[in-house]
Amino acid sequence: MMRELTYPFDGEMILKKSKKLKRTLLEGRTDFLEKRIAVLGGSTTHDIIRILELFLLEQGIRPVFYESEYAQYWQDAMFDNPLLSDFAPELIFIHTSNRNIAKYPTSGDTNEQVDALFAEQYTHFQVMWDKLADTYHCPVIQNNFEYPFYRLLGNQEAVYVQGRIAFLNRLNEAFYQYAREHENFYIHDINYLSASYGLDRWSDPLYWHMYKYACCMQAIPAFAHNLANIIKSIFGKNKKALALDLDNTLWGGIVGDDGPENLEIGQETPMGQVYAEFQGYLKAQKDIGVMLTVNSKNEEENALAGLNHPEGVLKPDDFILIKANWEPKSQNIAQIAQELAILPDSLVFVDDNPAEREIVETQIPGAAVPAIGTPEQYIRVLDHSGFFEVTKLSEDDRKRNEMYKANVERKKQQAQFGDYQEYLRSLEMKGTIAPFAPLYIARIAQLTNKSNQFNLTTRRFTQGEIEAFAADGRYITRYGKLADKFGDNGVVSVVIGRRGGMEDIAAYRQGGQAVPEKVAQTAQDVLHIELWLMSCRVLKRDMEYAMMDSIVEACQACRIGTIMGYYYPTAKNAMVKDFYGAMGFEKTEETDTGVTIWRYVIPADYEPKNTVIVMQKESL
Repeated sequence: MMRELTYPFDGEMILKKSKKLKRTLLEGRTDFLEKRIAVLGGSTTHDIIRILELFLLEQGIRPVFYESEYAQYWQDAMFDNPLLSDFAPELIFIHTSNRNIAKYPTSGDTNEQVDALFAEQYTHFQVMWDKLADTYHCPVIQNNFEYPFYRLLGNQEAVYVQGRIAFLNRLNEAFYQYAREHENFYIHDINYLSASYGLDRWSDPLYWHMYKYACCMQAIPAFAHNLANIIKSIFGKNKKALALDLDNTLWGGIVGDDGPENLEIGQETPMGQVYAEFQGYLKAQKDIGVMLTVNSKNEEENALAGLNHPEGVLKPDDFILIKANWEPKSQNIAQIAQELAILPDSLVFVDDNPAEREIVETQIPGAAVPAIGTPEQYIRVLDHSGFFEVTKLSEDDRKRNEMYKANVERKKQQAQFGDYQEYLRSLEMKGTIAPFAPLYIARIAQLTNKSNQFNLTTRRFTQGEIEAFAADGRYITRYGKLADKFGDNGVVSVVIGRRGGMEDIAAYRQGGQAVPEKVAQTAQDVLHIELWLMSCRVLKRDMEYAMMDSIVEACQACRIGTIMGYYYPTAKNAMVKDFYGAMGFEKTEETDTGVTIWRYVIPADYEPKNTVIVMQKESL
């Protein structure tokens, strides 16, 4: 990760050196996720786009921008705009601020007049959001309203309904309610951001009257970083787990030298309170699905004694893995990633020691290694970094730590068996596979954006697109759930197949080569697998065989005789390079870039491949 763009960063340096930073970010990298982002502004947006691009590139997202003319956000949204339509945005950001409120209440207005004014202002935005949703079916990010830089009614500005703060609070709450009721709509909280930055500096009137900036120039990097956190979360670029040091990170002191009884943790001292508050923050992270692990140079016995301190908030059971040993911490990081079946760049390493951070940052490319500062700064640095930005919070997210802890127990049980099939049967697995259902749409969209390793085409879809697939008769969709005696893994696999003919083969070809005759002969009544992915936490559990059985069954019901599979290589999905071959497909083509095309002709006497998972019907 680029240190210059890692929080806490130097915003003025970023503004001055944006071109150089962009060149550095683009050097030698080709695995960007490209996304079309429309920015509809109620004020000047050029510099926001310039800096936002840097933070997105740093997250592996290469944006292509559409920028509305100054203050034309509403017109672009509401009236047919060929340029925006042709751009076909994959995400829309609406950059408005309190400067875009057309009319505020006055001190002489009645309550009824204020109500009418509120309805008018809110409707202005609501109809725009509804129109965008109906037209573009993509995520929309909307700023809320920051407070004004002056208070006509002083401390009563938020009390009287005629006050501007009261009016903005009311609009903000209406915005939040809309977000609660609409899955693909997100709030960019500039009200918090401006308060955190400092409202007097943020709202410096000079920048509005001189340049029509909604915030001061110096605040743009903080604005862009915060916005980029939402965008990268929507597109599945969040981190997944924390790897935490112990001594002088989770508590004050060195447990091996000082003894657990002398650690600084708890309410007895100011610094003890700081560490306890940090542990409480991490515990809350666990509750929203962030996986907690320990990476400490310690004897395991001492580490456990420290974690069992009576004043500590975090206990050993809060961690999926505890690596307390004298191995290099970079080696432990790699081992943690392997045991969790995630990529090392999904981890955030938190350690008070700059030397340890330097080693991990050097040895584990892509892992986040924040400079956490002094203990009282730990929460602010982690929180403002946005590693785990929440855009959707599902039941699977809340249960993630339990799911992965159960996986550790499964691995322990596996060691007791000499025969792998016997081990699988011992898990008493139960599966459910069905067409996409409204209850799981959000989770399915989340999986398409998060899964990288077991993902054959690595295509990413928004929730609106998933809903469209579910409603389109040309598509066969399947989600798969898996549970066993250790727990429920939730939705772990997704398949999207499109019915089509020979012309569809050409759409998948690279370089304009002709469709091979042996492929063309079976091109009619074909199912093209546009997406097949699976969560790595259920690897080697035969869920892929159960999904294959379900796809074949659906094809047979539709009189489809051939399934075409496609593999597009990325830096992360090499593990499924030969997946279709293992499923019985015949490779029909391979390009110079490693793209492969596979064909499976369904035999009349197809034998189910799954023999260990008991399939059940979903009861929604």
